[in-house]
Amino acid sequence: MASERFYGTGRRKSSVARVYLSAGTGKITVNKRDIDDFFGMETLKMIVRQPFGVTGTEGRYDVMVFVHGGGYTGQAGAIRHGISRALCKADDDFRKPLKTAGFLTRDPRMKERKKYGLKAARRAPQFSKR
Repeated sequence: MASERFYGTGRRKSSVARVYLSAGTGKITVNKRDIDDFFGMETLKMIVRQPFGVTGTEGRYDVMVFVHGGGYTGQAGAIRHGISRALCKADDDFRKPLKTAGFLTRDPRMKERKKYGLKAARRAPQFSKR
C-alpha cells in the first residue's frame, strides 16, 4: 500500500506554510532543511511541535513544510496551523482537541496600514507650539 500523505495550508500574519504529513518517525523538514537548522530558538520549535503534543502523535508522522513570507515567529505560527489542519485530515478524532487548544483558528491579527498625515499607523508628527 502506498504511503498516504495529508496536506494542510497554514497562515499567520504574512506567512504561508504548505504542510505535508506522511507516516514516519517524526522528522520535521522546513524548506528542505532540518527544523533545528531552520529555527534558532527553542520556543519556535516548541510552537511547531505543539499539535503533536495535543493529539499524542509525537514521532508518528514525518512533516515536510514549504513556508514563505513574514518573519520567524509568523512562519512558526503558520506551520503550526498547517500541521493542525493536516492532522484533522489524517484523523477526524483530532479535531476536537486541536480546536480546544485553538490551533485550527486562523490568527486574524495583521500589521495595521500606515495612514496619510501620520508617520506610521498611529504615530502622529511631533507637535510643536511654535
